[in-house]
Amino acid sequence: MIDNVLIGVLIFAAFVVVVLVKTAVVVDQQYEYVIERLGKYRTTLEAGFHILIPFFDRVAYKRSLKEEAIDIPAQACITADNVSMQIDGCLYLQVVNSRLSAYGIDNYHYAVAQLAQTSLRSAIGRITLDNTFEARELLNRQVVEVLDEASQNWGVKVLRYEIKDIQPPRSVLDAMEKQMRAEREKRAEIAKSEGERQAMINRAEGERAEAIARSEGEKTRRINEAEGQAQEILKVAEATAEGIRQVAAALSAPGGQDAANLEVAKKYLDQFGKLAKENNTMILPANLTDVSSMVATAMTTMEHARKIERTAG
Repeated sequence: MIDNVLIGVLIFAAFVVVVLVKTAVVVDQQYEYVIERLGKYRTTLEAGFHILIPFFDRVAYKRSLKEEAIDIPAQACITADNVSMQIDGCLYLQVVNSRLSAYGIDNYHYAVAQLAQTSLRSAIGRITLDNTFEARELLNRQVVEVLDEASQNWGVKVLRYEIKDIQPPRSVLDAMEKQMRAEREKRAEIAKSEGERQAMINRAEGERAEAIARSEGEKTRRINEAEGQAQEILKVAEATAEGIRQVAAALSAPGGQDAANLEVAKKYLDQFGKLAKENNTMILPANLTDVSSMVATAMTTMEHARKIERTAG
């Protein structure tokens, strides 16, 4: 009898435990539970403690609201210029509606990964090989736009798509390496020629500046010389004029005429004597003894010059 009572108590305790397990549900933070009642959707439980009806309600799906990263396997893609390459990527998504993610599609991870691959193949097929490496951002954006539009009925939000690696065939890599090497050599030759051209221009400009400076210097020198010669001529003329004025003044003074006659006669005799010493043959003037007439002639000339000076003054 006691054994039967003990067995009954144990069975009741087990029943209570089962009921409690099926009735009390604790939902973790950033999770949602989809609850079904008798096989039909009833509600979505958010984080916290909840009580269910035993044997009627059950947790059908558990969904994480955290951002998830899905690895997209490498696949063969063909560019617009018929080059095949292997491209893999990484997709970031987040569940925004637990009910749609449970009932809108059977496996949203698989569906999003497949759609990402097909969208990437389609985007790669519209560009050439050379543009593939430069258009990563554009490709990522195109894939996200297609996935985001298609995943609205799946209760998920596609946040980002990133291409991880692009692997062209070995032959294409070799050709690209040769092309890059040729491009670098071309740029080096262009840079060298530009440097030589600039050096020639610099030398020509330097020679031109030197020639201009030399001509300017020569011009300045000639101007200075001309000004010096002009000053010299002016000074000589002024000295000559002053000498003439002084001679005229001396002639006008008392006794000046006689002194001039004496000086002219003296100069005449001195020069005539020098001429006789230097030459073996000499032509004598007809009036050699008439010194007075010679002096009178010289004085007449000087008097005429003095009158011209007075008239000019």
